[in-house]
Amino acid sequence: MGRSGPTPHAELSFAADLKESIARFVGSASTELTPADTKHLPELTTCLPAGTAVYVAHTPGASLSDVVRAALDVQRAGFMATPHIVARRIANALTLRRALAELRAEGVQQILMVAGDAAQPMGEFSSTLDLLESGAIEDADLVRIGVAGHPEGHKAVGPMLLWKALQAKQAFAERTGVPMYIVTQFGFNRNAVAEWGHELPRHDIRLPVHVGIAGPAPLSKLIHFAMQCGIGASLRTVMHNLSSVGSFAELAINPDQHLLRLLERAAPAGVRIVAPHFFAFGGCLTTARWIKQVAAGRFDIDFQAGRFHLHD
Repeated sequence: MGRSGPTPHAELSFAADLKESIARFVGSASTELTPADTKHLPELTTCLPAGTAVYVAHTPGASLSDVVRAALDVQRAGFMATPHIVARRIANALTLRRALAELRAEGVQQILMVAGDAAQPMGEFSSTLDLLESGAIEDADLVRIGVAGHPEGHKAVGPMLLWKALQAKQAFAERTGVPMYIVTQFGFNRNAVAEWGHELPRHDIRLPVHVGIAGPAPLSKLIHFAMQCGIGASLRTVMHNLSSVGSFAELAINPDQHLLRLLERAAPAGVRIVAPHFFAFGGCLTTARWIKQVAAGRFDIDFQAGRFHLHD
């Protein structure tokens, strides 16, 4: 009687191929720091290749000027600085134009635009569409623009509005010729990106996707930032089941689980998933060291636990 199921050789070959795919994918990753983290740039240059996209988060205590200064430090360190431009934290179009002019004068080529989580805007911008409509983004002659995607939805914005916003942003990119890409928000549902990816063609969204994944961090910190970012259903599941979170097969609370699920299955037809973006949540060095080790293939996959075992 024939033996059913994959042979040990086939299983080993699959594991080796998957490990190679993960290392290659993580090797294309971007990550982030805060304006307070620029002191870590010398060590970051030993962890991340030159030209890596390093985003500068506009944290609540920072000003737009702080973000610009940090982005210039990141660019001078040899990375591709990508400052967050947060609509609700910008006073007016003149302030935006001056910031963009300073960035471009020093070689910064791309930005990530987000609306921001402030209940009330600081000035005249409430959304990224407001930023685009101001004309300042188009006039800045940027090489690339990143915009946010929300695979798990957003607690303050309905799904149809999110899709319409993406369609409007894509239309701006097509009209102006400025390349645009999506950076997805992180979450806990390991299936969310694939499910959301199937929706992209249905809404005629053709922008390339950088998958946002939380870097290695304690669950308490992930929950804190998930609450700030408006993460949807999976956060509620985690909060209601903290004592048994590991029993929920669809949930993932470490980057290993997300990468395994993402690369075990092919992207939906027509969807371009080009790279991961690792949110650092103030732990930029921890995240960068993890990226370096995984990209170098210095890990083994524990399929049963859904984890990587990093080599010493």
